[in-house]
Amino acid sequence: MSCSGARDRWRVARLDADAEMASRTAVEGTGVTAESGTLRRAGFGELAHREWFLAVSAVTSILFLIYGDTFTSQFANPVWLTIIFVWLFSVVLGSALSVVRHADHLAERLGEPYGTLILTLTITSIEVMAITAVMLHGDNNPTLVTHTLFAVVMIILNGMVGLSLLVGGWRRPDQHHNLQGANAYLGVIVPLATLSMIMPNFTRQSDGPGYSIPQQSILAVISVGLYVVFLMLQTGRHRGFFIDDGEEGVNVQHKTAHEGSLWFPVAFLFAYMALVVFLVEKLAPPIDYFIETLHAPVALGGVMMAVLVATPEAISAVRASVANHLQRSVNIFLGSVLSTIGLTVPAMLVISHVTDRPIVLGLEHSDPVLLILTLALSMLTFASGRTHLMQGAVHLVLFLAYFLLIFAK
Repeated sequence: MSCSGARDRWRVARLDADAEMASRTAVEGTGVTAESGTLRRAGFGELAHREWFLAVSAVTSILFLIYGDTFTSQFANPVWLTIIFVWLFSVVLGSALSVVRHADHLAERLGEPYGTLILTLTITSIEVMAITAVMLHGDNNPTLVTHTLFAVVMIILNGMVGLSLLVGGWRRPDQHHNLQGANAYLGVIVPLATLSMIMPNFTRQSDGPGYSIPQQSILAVISVGLYVVFLMLQTGRHRGFFIDDGEEGVNVQHKTAHEGSLWFPVAFLFAYMALVVFLVEKLAPPIDYFIETLHAPVALGGVMMAVLVATPEAISAVRASVANHLQRSVNIFLGSVLSTIGLTVPAMLVISHVTDRPIVLGLEHSDPVLLILTLALSMLTFASGRTHLMQGAVHLVLFLAYFLLIFAK
């Protein structure tokens, strides 16, 4: 009797548990449980905390949309000009960093080399938009593209490479990277850089040195063609050139740690990109005022654009080097230079013809010598598959020389 009662009580308890489980499952399926509501609120709060800069960028965009003409009319006041420039530059840079953060999230999900490719193409898009905005505002500045291109190369191949190797070499005796991948990058960078920034000085038009329209068209086709061939190599049969053997496990760990929907990083990436497009157009007037009215060095405009473009990638590259993921750093900075020359130059040539604003390719004064020295040093740095602190220090010295020569011209 007692055993039968115990069995009955067990059956009732089991039925109650099953009913409770079914009820909980049904309610959770509708997404209305108190627990799920709390999780959703916590998730929304975490999302708002993580993406707070989106609100800053949106508010800045609205203010410049409404009061932009009023702000611009006060540029004669140096204090006001400085405030507007620092404000806009900081917000654009912060938005660009957010773009890179979400691109980096996608990079970790997709693994190498596709992740770095997304990051590089994202930054190239920002670069083209920034140069176009400044070029189309005010008087035509035909050398802006060349100055920006040269500044990006100097900042990345000397400043970014030097800092990454110096910081990474400070923490460990040497670091390793895939020699074949670095050679593949430099094998395309060296001829494209020569054709884009040195060779125009040795060709002749009726009005002086530079490329004619047919020659510019050939350069654009060559640049895009070589970049496409490189992408086929990078993502196809020679994908292993751009992956270090010790980093494959790291990519798997990153991918596992970031499992989830890809819609959020993609949506926020495009949201920040839209704000960058708008705000960089508002950044053009103060930059033009610095150069055209205050007679600042023309190359300084290119440096401003290059800093805007290179800073997000510099942060990613230095972080990777500190974490002893030098191959990812190599992919970032050499990939950035290659995309700048292989994609930005053709894009700006097309835009110059469409807008009827000619551009002048070809470096002046001491810049060609500094470019040749930088390319030669880069080939030596990545020639062995190992890097150390001394190499980073030499690259930084060249970057300092470039910066000082801007004001010496």
